[in-house]
Amino acid sequence: MTARKIITGPTFKEMLHPETIDPGVRAEALKAMVEDPLDPINLFNITWKNEQNEIYYHVLPRELTGVDANIVVLHSVHFPTRSHKVGATYSVVVEKELFDGVDPAVHTLVWPSTGNYGIGGAFVGCRMNFDGIVVLPQDMSRERFEYIERLGARVIATPGSESNVKEIYDKTWELREDPNVRVLNQFEVMGNYRFHYYVTGNTIAELAQVLQERGVGAGKISAYVSAMGSGGTIAAGDRLKQIWPDHKVVGLEPIQCSTIYNNGYGSHRIEGIGDKHVTWIHNVFNMDAVMCIDDMACLYGLALLTDPVGKETLAKRYGVPEADVEKMSGIFGISSVCNVLGAIKTAKYYDMGKDDVIITICTDAIDRYYSVMDWLESVEGRMDEPLAAHRMATTFHGQKTDYISEGTVESRERWHNLKYYTWVEQQAKTVEELDAQRDPAWWHEHQQMVVKIDDAIIAFRKEHHIHGE
Repeated sequence: MTARKIITGPTFKEMLHPETIDPGVRAEALKAMVEDPLDPINLFNITWKNEQNEIYYHVLPRELTGVDANIVVLHSVHFPTRSHKVGATYSVVVEKELFDGVDPAVHTLVWPSTGNYGIGGAFVGCRMNFDGIVVLPQDMSRERFEYIERLGARVIATPGSESNVKEIYDKTWELREDPNVRVLNQFEVMGNYRFHYYVTGNTIAELAQVLQERGVGAGKISAYVSAMGSGGTIAAGDRLKQIWPDHKVVGLEPIQCSTIYNNGYGSHRIEGIGDKHVTWIHNVFNMDAVMCIDDMACLYGLALLTDPVGKETLAKRYGVPEADVEKMSGIFGISSVCNVLGAIKTAKYYDMGKDDVIITICTDAIDRYYSVMDWLESVEGRMDEPLAAHRMATTFHGQKTDYISEGTVESRERWHNLKYYTWVEQQAKTVEELDAQRDPAWWHEHQQMVVKIDDAIIAFRKEHHIHGE
């Protein structure tokens, strides 16, 4: 018996199709989204769909992208915590509760993160009655630390910035000395992969038909573009390749720290991506190309989309419809801009046209980055119309087909081999475990776990007579 009640939330199927949630639970969750966003019932708001079960997406105007291909973003500001990472953290915790005996009466959860996963862990863990610790580099945006603490978790700040994940790992090994600590490492745990493979991937597949009905594209997704942080979001590409075998999966890294592209190292300013290693959950054998994006271009692009002068310049000088300008100002963060710049690069590199649809993700929004924008203004001055025009020319309209490495048989093997240095030499994986990932059946087995997890959640509900069961 536990001293504190175990809490579960939705199944994978319910996160994909929220209309299948018990109507009373769904109504209560939607009400709490506005009136009580810290109520645990908000776990049932982990979905890419709104109250009418419509997907949250936006077709970017060609005046912004400068390419003929249709670039479409899924945006995640309507998730609890205003980031899709909350879906990954929930999927990880519920699986650990049901199969690994993780107990809120006993265990403290540790969330290694560079931002949104830690925020998601603080939200989910505390809502599910766990004590939580987020391990986060000290140079991440101030807003991240404040948000985590508001959600009820503790924070341990480690040296460095976005690229200093090794320091995070070192701290988690210290914390493991406590037998009641459970480290839920987003770079390693397959619940993160499963959320994006099943929920994000299948949502995008549904979106292809929705877009075609609107006259956008030809009923398929030509490419999926995602920067790698934990390697979770890009897992949606594994599902899309199963539906459309010629689909392109494109990963993104910062030029300043491009690990897969050229074994690089250093630091960068795209919070949420590029961490000097290849993550355990990243299926590099399904990646068709890696492309590199300049970190400052992402900050400049976010300033264009959110600063009043930038917004006015987009509308008046470049003809971006004002409704699009206002919409985009509320759904973009730094890595979101990175993803769009990568999508533009993808359109140009693969010569995609008006029938092609490229999907990418807006992972969070400007509310995480006001302090970063203040820093940008402090070092480069307040933006005026000429500076805004220059930034447009060098960001959205200025992407070139450089810093690209295609996913050949040889390069994919090389990308995979890079995992050895983190996961076998440092993180206690075996060579046999690493070699097993070469077999597509290894990934398929993890994909099929979704059914087992959903069955276990439903069985738990029936046993405890909760959520309409």
